[in-house]
Amino acid sequence: MGNLNRFSRRRAHEVRIGNVVVGGDNPIAIQSMTNTPTADVEQTVAQTVRIASAGAPIVRLTAQGRKEGEALAAIMNRLREERCPAAIVADIHFTPEIAMIAAEAVDKVRINPGNFRTTGDDLERLIEICRRRGVALRIGVNHGSLAKRIFDEWGDTPEGMVASAMEFLHRCRRADFHNVVVSMKSSNTQVMVYAYRLLVEAMAKEGMTYPLHLGVTEAGDGIEGRIKSAVGIGALLADGIGDTLRVSLTEDPENEVPVGEVIARYFERREGEFEVLHPERYSPTKYAPRTMAKPVIHSEVTEEYVVVDATSGNPTAEWRAAILNREDERPVVIRRRYDIADRELVAIYAAADMGALLLDGLADGVWVDAPALGEAELNDIELMILQASRRRFSRTEYIACPSCGRTLYDIQTTLAEIKARTSHLKDLKIGVMGCIVNGPGEMADADYGYVGSSPEHITLYRGREIVERNIHQSEALDHLIDIIRRDGRWHDPE
Repeated sequence: MGNLNRFSRRRAHEVRIGNVVVGGDNPIAIQSMTNTPTADVEQTVAQTVRIASAGAPIVRLTAQGRKEGEALAAIMNRLREERCPAAIVADIHFTPEIAMIAAEAVDKVRINPGNFRTTGDDLERLIEICRRRGVALRIGVNHGSLAKRIFDEWGDTPEGMVASAMEFLHRCRRADFHNVVVSMKSSNTQVMVYAYRLLVEAMAKEGMTYPLHLGVTEAGDGIEGRIKSAVGIGALLADGIGDTLRVSLTEDPENEVPVGEVIARYFERREGEFEVLHPERYSPTKYAPRTMAKPVIHSEVTEEYVVVDATSGNPTAEWRAAILNREDERPVVIRRRYDIADRELVAIYAAADMGALLLDGLADGVWVDAPALGEAELNDIELMILQASRRRFSRTEYIACPSCGRTLYDIQTTLAEIKARTSHLKDLKIGVMGCIVNGPGEMADADYGYVGSSPEHITLYRGREIVERNIHQSEALDHLIDIIRRDGRWHDPE
């Protein structure tokens, strides 16, 4: 962790990705990802141009097979013809051969240590291509797809994610290749934040300064997806961690860019210094609740709770110092005033400011003071912040992937339909995933899963267990509801 008393950005070395440089003193770069079939060159080029025009300097494309990998060269040529300045990243799972094809065309290759099946010197061969062409490499660890041997030793934990990342970073360092970015993504904001913090500690011990790409996977859509992303990403940016980011929404990819810009620019300056007298009371890499009080929203605050305001340009540090320095052991509600009328901006700013205090167990409630918004709107935002921070569940949570070129059905429409039928349920987590590449692993926290298995066909899960395979999409939602009913977890809307 950095300085607890004031904001300071973690120092990462510079990594070039096409025309974009991340790390160093460079501004945080925003990314998004296409959801077109990568083998369809013209469709993918058109969407990439739209994403870049929305303000993303980095765009990622999936390359799950040979035809997609081989299409990348044509896509790059067409983007140059279109004078599109975006740096292009190929997203690879499983197959080193496709990674090597991609590395001959794009600006960066992302591999997942959990499922990148290397034999012998596959990784070293990929590194040599990247070195020769000046291509960057992202070591992209996902919480739900750790390699079996890592999982067997560490379990499904932030520590396991760090072990997975460090294993590949050691191999890069032995090859004297440092054009590397690292990510530690999860749909669980607590896991995601702790994994990044643990990684920062592990790298610092070994003198590593690799830039970090931030993101909360499967954040969902609408205001909930924006709040969940702001909680996780904001908690890290508040402590100076992060060099590039993506807000993963189950919406058109262009919609991700302005949200990412809002979050990144909100943390460009964090003014104010607040002395922490008892740093020993703070545990940044594990959840250590300060009290066992019920997490509350503003309308539920009673005399047993202490309300602590933040008025500075660095509210996260201000609250943290105030709480850690208290000798009074009563639960704390953190409050901040936002004099803006835009509901989405109030929600994003409040989630970004307050998330770290909730994830760390220092605060026991939130009070969003926004006079331009109504009481019901404020209650809703506060409950969503508590839920995104894993402190209090008041509604169904949807772990929904943003979709990419691997997605096997219309996930945006489907998510809306699933929400319409199930959003009245409480304390349920439903995963809505586009394909089986990451789906079953990334929705590891979900009670139920709806995962694309082949075009327009769905496999349904209970936790990690397959319940029904390859149901046509037209029947899959009814089948999912039947499973929830049989488990005794369904009730009709009131």
